[in-house]
Amino acid sequence: MDKTPLIGLAGAITLAMMTELNDQISSQALVDISGAIGMSHDPATWYESLYTSAEIIGMALSPWCAVTFSLRRFALFVVALCCLSTLGLITTGYPIVLFGLRVLQGLSGGFAIPLLMTTALRVLPPPIRLYGLAAYALTATFFPNLSTALAGLWTDLVGWHFIFFQCVPLGAVAGALIAFGLPQDPPNYGRFRMLDWRGILLVVVGIGSLSTTLMQGTRLDWFNSPLICVLGLTSLVCMPLLVINEWFHELPLLKIQLLLRPNFGYGALALFTFLIIASSSSTIPGAVLTQIAGYRPEQVYPITLEIAAAQLLLLPLMAIVLDIAWVDSRVVSFIGMTFVLAACIGSSFVTVAWQRDQFFLWQGLQACGEAMIVMPLLLMATNTVKPPEGPFAAGLINTPRALAEAVSAWVFELVNHWRGALHSDRLADQVGRERFRTWQANGVSWQHPAPLLPDGMPRSAGSVALFKQEISKQALALTLSDAFLVMAALTVVLMIILMTLPVRTYPPRIALAQFKPK
Repeated sequence: MDKTPLIGLAGAITLAMMTELNDQISSQALVDISGAIGMSHDPATWYESLYTSAEIIGMALSPWCAVTFSLRRFALFVVALCCLSTLGLITTGYPIVLFGLRVLQGLSGGFAIPLLMTTALRVLPPPIRLYGLAAYALTATFFPNLSTALAGLWTDLVGWHFIFFQCVPLGAVAGALIAFGLPQDPPNYGRFRMLDWRGILLVVVGIGSLSTTLMQGTRLDWFNSPLICVLGLTSLVCMPLLVINEWFHELPLLKIQLLLRPNFGYGALALFTFLIIASSSSTIPGAVLTQIAGYRPEQVYPITLEIAAAQLLLLPLMAIVLDIAWVDSRVVSFIGMTFVLAACIGSSFVTVAWQRDQFFLWQGLQACGEAMIVMPLLLMATNTVKPPEGPFAAGLINTPRALAEAVSAWVFELVNHWRGALHSDRLADQVGRERFRTWQANGVSWQHPAPLLPDGMPRSAGSVALFKQEISKQALALTLSDAFLVMAALTVVLMIILMTLPVRTYPPRIALAQFKPK
């Protein structure tokens, strides 16, 4: 076997890591970035929303571009696009230019992830394909959790500029490895004659409207906002048209027919749901520690670094386990979901007194579960994919995966809005009904004195404001506990669907032995 394409695969992995870190670190350090460039809260939400929308669009278009322009040329273009757009973000203070560069950065991120899957499916023969899938799985479990550590390093110890400068060394390494390792195929410009221009238009308008609706809906008060009404109606019309167009087009962007294969359909759907559940290992614990305990990213990172470090060991181990002929990937996935379910239920007991140490046990269970879930799902989804179908499979798996980020944000905001309002009302009612014990009294204990004295005067300067802050923290803790339970419920749904899946998945060296990569 020629080892040179493996070097190109390493370059694709580095490119995926660069774009994934650009997204995750920018999200976690958004407060520092906004303060440094003078961006207020509302524009900052568009900073995130535009990236997510552009990333989804990029993932849908990436496989078609890779085949048309050749894998090597397009990968080098993505490296250049990512580096130039990222470095340009530092040099401008104009909102329109800033958002335009952010869209380009999101497109580069969307282009990169399917390139990694396409490259792995192309250059890896069946005996070692599982290890390529383990490398791809890093983008779903390792890089998002590593980003918290790097966000703390750049913002608290070095400087926020390095959030953007990190693309320079990673881009140089990725470009060199891709240029050396990937073979140069002739471009296939004849595909432009069969260009799915209706599909491109529907992806840009429909999926862009849907993701923006999910990301901005809570802030704009949903359908009380004319913008959300227009975007929601647009996505409602465009999404069915996109499915119909892709089904009948001779050269579609997304080959919907692949979803009819039971294992591929389940794997793609379950991976979408899994990425929503995975927020319970990073977003929700981070919210507990930053918003309740007052942690900075530098102090939060040990709990996410635990998961990131574990993936480097567990993902290759899962590849070895799943390569055993008698091991059923459905059983491995079910055990992993059990770990994640236990982690979510355990974390749901969160209180305002929780610190970093209380999360280590549950994060350890989460780390084991995520590796045991994502590898079987990728095996199920790609098991019957022939090399010529690799680009179609990459687009169909990764586009919903990118949409999962927007759906995850929507679910979190939905829980925060509805359950947060409920808990705030109940706590305020409790304070009112027992005001002489909680609000205006000598206090039950010296640790938690009432903010007012019996005569109605403040106990101390700022005591009322401090009491209000404590009530808000209690409401937030109860809300985040509910968010963990929602993730547990989604995990149970996945487990039920998995138990009904009748098709056994075999390792690629057995199931795909008759196919040889190009």
